[in-house]
Amino acid sequence: MRTGPIRCHEAADERDLRVELAALHGDTAVVTVAGEIDLRSALTLRDHLLAVTEAGFESIVIDFGQVLFCDASGLNALVALANRVRARGGGVWLAGVRPPQRRLFQITGLDRRFPLCERVEDAVAQAGPHPLGR
Repeated sequence: MRTGPIRCHEAADERDLRVELAALHGDTAVVTVAGEIDLRSALTLRDHLLAVTEAGFESIVIDFGQVLFCDASGLNALVALANRVRARGGGVWLAGVRPPQRRLFQITGLDRRFPLCERVEDAVAQAGPHPLGR
């Protein structure tokens, strides 16, 4: 697989969903997600994240720092990803989650399912050879 940034989805407006494979660290992929995740864009997010798993990455760190909004359909896409990755022995970590989205993860209890890290580097370190989120 090619290393370096790969744009998965272009967007014209800052609210439009953008998904980018930003970095590779061994069997861990770092994916940057930006814009709004809602009923209209959740399937696109799910498809791009599942494509990363199909490329052979065991663990995925999702940089959520530029996500402006996420509703239940976005959470559902993340849970579908986590189910697939965990079935293969991997894990999913979220980094840079903004306070409104962090609150959503706490209210739904998904903060216990997805380790929420302040920085991408912290999530990558956790996703290393003996990750905490598996």
